[in-house]
Amino acid sequence: MSSTTAPLRRDDEPAAPRRSGIWNRQLPHYPENGPRSIYLGITVLATVVLYYELYVGGSVATRIIADLGFSFTFYVFVSVIGNLVGAFASLFAGLADRWGRANLVVYGLLLTGLITLFGLPHAPNKGTFTVLFAILSFVEGVVLVATPALIRDFSPQVGRGVAMGFWTLGPVLGSLVVTLVSSNTLDTHDNWRFQFYVCGIAGLVVFVIAFFGLKELSPALRDQLMVSMRDRALIEARAAGIDPEKALKGHWRQMLRFDVIGSAFAISVFLLLYYILVGFTVVYFATVYGYTEQQANSLANWYWITNAIALVVTGVLTDRFRVRKPFMIVGALIGLVGSILFALSATDEQSYHTIAFYFVLAAAGGGMAYVAWMASFTETVERHNPAATATGLAVWGWTLRIVVTVSLAVFTLVVPATSILVDKAPAIQEMQADHPEEFEVITNVDQDLVANVQADPTDADSLGRLLGQVAAVEGADADTVQSIESVSEEVVTAQAIDPDTLAALQADSGDATAIGEALGQIQENLDVDSATALERLIAVGSADQDALAAAAEAGATLQAAPAVFSQEQLDNLAANGQEVADAVEDNPGQWQTWWWVCIAGQIVFIPFVFVMAGRWSPRRARQDEQVHEEKVQRELAALRGES
Repeated sequence: MSSTTAPLRRDDEPAAPRRSGIWNRQLPHYPENGPRSIYLGITVLATVVLYYELYVGGSVATRIIADLGFSFTFYVFVSVIGNLVGAFASLFAGLADRWGRANLVVYGLLLTGLITLFGLPHAPNKGTFTVLFAILSFVEGVVLVATPALIRDFSPQVGRGVAMGFWTLGPVLGSLVVTLVSSNTLDTHDNWRFQFYVCGIAGLVVFVIAFFGLKELSPALRDQLMVSMRDRALIEARAAGIDPEKALKGHWRQMLRFDVIGSAFAISVFLLLYYILVGFTVVYFATVYGYTEQQANSLANWYWITNAIALVVTGVLTDRFRVRKPFMIVGALIGLVGSILFALSATDEQSYHTIAFYFVLAAAGGGMAYVAWMASFTETVERHNPAATATGLAVWGWTLRIVVTVSLAVFTLVVPATSILVDKAPAIQEMQADHPEEFEVITNVDQDLVANVQADPTDADSLGRLLGQVAAVEGADADTVQSIESVSEEVVTAQAIDPDTLAALQADSGDATAIGEALGQIQENLDVDSATALERLIAVGSADQDALAAAAEAGATLQAAPAVFSQEQLDNLAANGQEVADAVEDNPGQWQTWWWVCIAGQIVFIPFVFVMAGRWSPRRARQDEQVHEEKVQRELAALRGES
């Protein structure tokens, strides 16, 4: 909505403040729609790139972990530390009500761009990486409270839904940019640092745009409640008589209300699914579904694109119908359906496109609820004190980050199998990729049988069963396996005979010299008398020769398989193989437990909708707007009379 009403100027109105250099970005008058849209656009662009910088590591998490020597748990705690630092940075951002918002955003973009481009990709070790990420998170915690405050300042309540729809695009488009860039560049640029280079350059470009283009309202203008653009004349007329310091008196106490804190907590637990997907989509699909990084990021695109569309469309609809609460409830219910189906798929593997459908449902519902909540929350804050908008958003930012911090710490306890798979499975997976047939042999035979045969090569029962297992791994049918097990005694006897002697007997069973040598070797190697040696040699000659040949082939395979691996690889497999195998089995169920925790958070969100500002009925909301319009006109008439 627009207004052509000329701004009123009272005789005692002070002259507009003079802009002094690059620090003073305050506007003395409320901007027209054109410039206002530019300021809103720059703020949204800044939000997108800030979230891009915060989330870019998630797309290459497994490579960072391997390259810098992180354990998975340690890497998760990098995010825990970052969110904890960001939580208190958000409280610091409450100073935006006194210091303004624009400079926090502009110079925050400069610092985060430098850290992303030069700091993180050149971190020499995991300690430096952790410290730099904490600094990045601190700056993000400040700036990402200042940006929604700017959005609120430049958007009256009637258009707040659309404005917040575009602002909430920030984290979603940031996530989408991460997955789009990574899924299209990892094939050609497999070094994880390349993702940070692209992100850092984008951040510095947006810094330049914001440096020259971003402005903010003066305190006297932004400290007032603005319902529609028709309030513009009244807002400017009132501004001369507003003392910003007085308007902010007791602002923290005014924000420590149940409707502010409770709704901030509710949206924080509602977004648990979102935050885990942001940081660990690649890890989840790699460890549960065996997807590559490209496949996982490509699948995540379905979530982010749907979420982005839902945010904008819902923002328009909430403004069209003048209500937020019904959209929060409907969105939460749709999101619950998608989230429950997604949780069930953890232990009941589904196709790529089936999971994409679940993502579409969860993202559409989540986006609908979140954008309606964001608009309603700023209106809830304004209900207490419009001048304390940044303070209210600081309470929200602190609550959100504390909830995420605690949830990430708990997350590592709920999914311990993932830590094992990320930390210990890669070396074993490399063995499998390099020598798949040999790996199948050494990992699919009973290690107790191997130990028995190594301890006593004459243990016919263990040897027969072991060779039968090898044959089965190589694809032999049940009859062949059974025939190998049935000639186990003969196999032991054959192994006691020198290969050259055995070959001579196979060529000529009546070779007296070979027979004599064979009998002596059987007596010596099996510690039996001459009569027993003769019986055993005869048994070898009368046994099923096909079964003996199959057993000999399985024996050769069993001996050759370990030889393709280094002793270090075999020792690692012996030490960690069973633990990794158990983790593979346990991991889907543990992730499913965590998804149920996220779903519980979405359920908790629903009752808190009822404490927030706003109507349920579009008709009642329009009546409120009409009452407000009449009040504005009366006050404007009174001010004109006074002038």
